[in-house]
Amino acid sequence: MKFPGSVLASVFLFVAETTAALYLSSTYRSGGDGMWQALTLLFSLLPCTLVQLTLLFVHRDFSRDRPLVLLLHLLQLGPLFRCFEVFCIYCQSSHIEEPYVSITKKRQIPKNGLSEEIEKEVGQAEGKLFTHRSAFSRASVIQAFLGSAPQLTLQLYITALQQDISAGRSLCMFLSLLSIVYGALRCNILAIKIKYDEYDIKVKPLAYVCIFLWRSFEIATRVIVLVLFTSVLKAWVVLVVLINFFSFFLYPWILFWCSGSPFPENIEKALSRVGTTIVLCFLTLLYAGINMFCWSAVQLKINNPDLISKSQNWYRLLVYYMLRFIENALLLLMWYLYKTDIYMYVCAPLLILKLLIGYCTAILFMLVFYQFFHPCKKLFSSSVSESFQRWLKCICCPCRWHKSSESVGKADLRSPGDRDETPSSSKFISVPSQILSANELCSA
Repeated sequence: MKFPGSVLASVFLFVAETTAALYLSSTYRSGGDGMWQALTLLFSLLPCTLVQLTLLFVHRDFSRDRPLVLLLHLLQLGPLFRCFEVFCIYCQSSHIEEPYVSITKKRQIPKNGLSEEIEKEVGQAEGKLFTHRSAFSRASVIQAFLGSAPQLTLQLYITALQQDISAGRSLCMFLSLLSIVYGALRCNILAIKIKYDEYDIKVKPLAYVCIFLWRSFEIATRVIVLVLFTSVLKAWVVLVVLINFFSFFLYPWILFWCSGSPFPENIEKALSRVGTTIVLCFLTLLYAGINMFCWSAVQLKINNPDLISKSQNWYRLLVYYMLRFIENALLLLMWYLYKTDIYMYVCAPLLILKLLIGYCTAILFMLVFYQFFHPCKKLFSSSVSESFQRWLKCICCPCRWHKSSESVGKADLRSPGDRDETPSSSKFISVPSQILSANELCSA
């Protein structure tokens, strides 16, 4: 049975970040910074509450008679209790022989074009551990993007304004960044497991390293860009945040309304129509929060029973990173034009160059992951390199066709004396040869 290391990592980040945020808020209180104290507590306690509700919802404890569990979650001790329960199940599983097991069938990743179906016995203990891992993975994503991301942005903004950083704030910022990167990593793994649910998936250590580097560069540069822009144009940042948020929040609903599909009723049997609407709104809120800081790796699809689109769309990925790179560049340009005296000793052009290179480095690690380390890359209809080549051909072919047409037009505009010197047969052969070469270029 697999060691529940992901549960331990989620609980460690939850406890460490909450403790660091509470300590930091106490230092703000002693320093007389009431507003910073209130915002720090808000971005710490709000994700704690959402994590408790997520664990209760996944384990369906609202409809079960477990008053002690509900009390522990009310006291914000639910993750610690769940972690203790997980390790009790894990330790007892090797000593107790289970009388009942279930058989699951999974397909192997194709090798040499062949895919075999394998059967695996799953006991009750392993099934419970799977539920716990799934619950903590979702809780980590919620904590990362609805708590840690705004917390990191806030603390970095305070550091930029005060031009000073304390040990408590640096620790809180480090834990917040680590929590966001871990949440993004879990989001990638969740997306892979949902899209390829019928396959037996094994993620290699190098894939984890590549995802970690990809997400670290992407999130760090994004947060720094937002903080720099906020420090000089506080009013305009509200407009930027609202446009980003509502674009991603409304996009799944617009696709759902355009599809004409009926309202989904199979999310949870115990939920009413109002409850289902609340859950869907929360999912789109989380989806928008993720895409504010990084690529979500999944496409939310409300009219799908799984709520996730299982198709791999490289063009949507390409458009997202192109637009995000342009947005970051524009925000940095606005910061450069309106920077204040607090950045007097900062080499602005060098900082902008470093941030743009950092974001390009994140894109490079993403391409390396999808090209070489994705556990299901053999199932892709086309690889990243092939899709990129097709995209370049779609852009370059019209340009080459336009150039060939111009050359044909210049040939037709020659002087009448030059035309008379040319044999009549070459007049009819020259034009098709130009067209043929353009077509060959497009089909190459």
